[in-house]
Amino acid sequence: MKNSRISRRQMMAASSVGVLASCAGWPLSSFGLSVRSENELALLGGRPIRTKGWPEWPVWDKNIEPKIADMYRTGNWYRNTGKYCEEFESRYAKLVGAKHCLATASGTTALTIALHASGVDAGDEVLVSPFTFIATYNVVFNAKALPVFVDSDPETFLLDPAKIEEKITERTTAILPVHIYGLPCDMDAINSIAKKYHLKVVEDACQAWSAKYRGKNAGMLGDLGCFSFQNSKHLPAGEGGAIVGNDEKVMDFCRSYHDCGRHHGSIRSASKYPIRGNNYRMQHVQALILMSQLERFETDAELREQHAAYLDSKLKGIPGIIPYKPVPGAEKAAFHLYPFRYRKEDFNNISKETFIKALRAEGIPVRPGYGRQNKDGLIEEALRSRGYRRLFGTRRLNKWRDENHLPGNDQLVEEAVTLYQNVLLTTKNDMDDVVNAIAKVYENRSRLESK
Repeated sequence: MKNSRISRRQMMAASSVGVLASCAGWPLSSFGLSVRSENELALLGGRPIRTKGWPEWPVWDKNIEPKIADMYRTGNWYRNTGKYCEEFESRYAKLVGAKHCLATASGTTALTIALHASGVDAGDEVLVSPFTFIATYNVVFNAKALPVFVDSDPETFLLDPAKIEEKITERTTAILPVHIYGLPCDMDAINSIAKKYHLKVVEDACQAWSAKYRGKNAGMLGDLGCFSFQNSKHLPAGEGGAIVGNDEKVMDFCRSYHDCGRHHGSIRSASKYPIRGNNYRMQHVQALILMSQLERFETDAELREQHAAYLDSKLKGIPGIIPYKPVPGAEKAAFHLYPFRYRKEDFNNISKETFIKALRAEGIPVRPGYGRQNKDGLIEEALRSRGYRRLFGTRRLNKWRDENHLPGNDQLVEEAVTLYQNVLLTTKNDMDDVVNAIAKVYENRSRLESK
């Protein structure tokens, strides 16, 4: 590609993505990018930008092994006879700024308990983000309630608060916003609507352990907050979850419900089991692993944030690559995945699938975002069931189908590309590999048109 001279005025104008896209003939070095594009694309047989691997995840801490062995030797493996789950709950409550924390078997069970404690019951409706993992709406179905999807804002990757009120009905009981990838939602707008319509807010913060919004941690912005400690998460224990909150009576109910309905705090009666419940308890070995992972948690979070900001600053200089836009009030994202949008129009209409293949060939482990979850097959399985037809009736279920069109989310699904969080736990030079690989694909986009 020939060098071109651009004026200062042109360079200032090129700071916007739209103008950058129109300047596709200029070399990317004009925008301050260090581009190594002398090689053929690796997908076409050339040398890849990166040949070394990325950090493994999760990371095992050998220092915890003696404590785990000691715990097993005591025979106090049961949640209600040992001490480690309570110790973890105390430490995690302090970390997120909560008065109370309940450790659970998984993030999914945390959501299940929180919805039940918030009064969600059979025949209710819960407003949910469609750009999320299946567990977010599965727990609504398991409560025999109806998940009603609110459209996404493609720029933020999050539930669009401007689309909430049109989805509210007389059956709406709660809003379940998702801080997906650890990106904080616009909680001021969500809470304002919830207050207006007397709705509960349960935060799905299962990917947002260190995210902050207006000085508070994700999970502490609604009525209850839920977290996951599954193997891929920033605090991993294979499985595990937590609920946090400040209302003691509500948290007592959560604790009782998760422990087969037993007495806990204010939840008491003459019966040994004052409420219906289930077994959603965490195991002590999970708590021990989590406490060992806490030792590296804050250092890792700072590194992810630092490298995500660096990627933001570089990637916005590549036409067709659009980093996510934080909502007003968002102060810190957790970056369980680092997201950006890919506009194929700026890459000679190369499909996202081909773009991803080309980057993977360059040694960059990108992946697509979530699919059209609002069209998932399990949804129709539920809606056609005898129970749902009885609870909601054919007219309401058909109306749900008619309104299940989410253009913002469809656009986001088409454009979203992500990097897994371990990629951010490296160095600035490694981030340059990511940038240079994307720039290399851009500069060679004409070679990929037929792929």
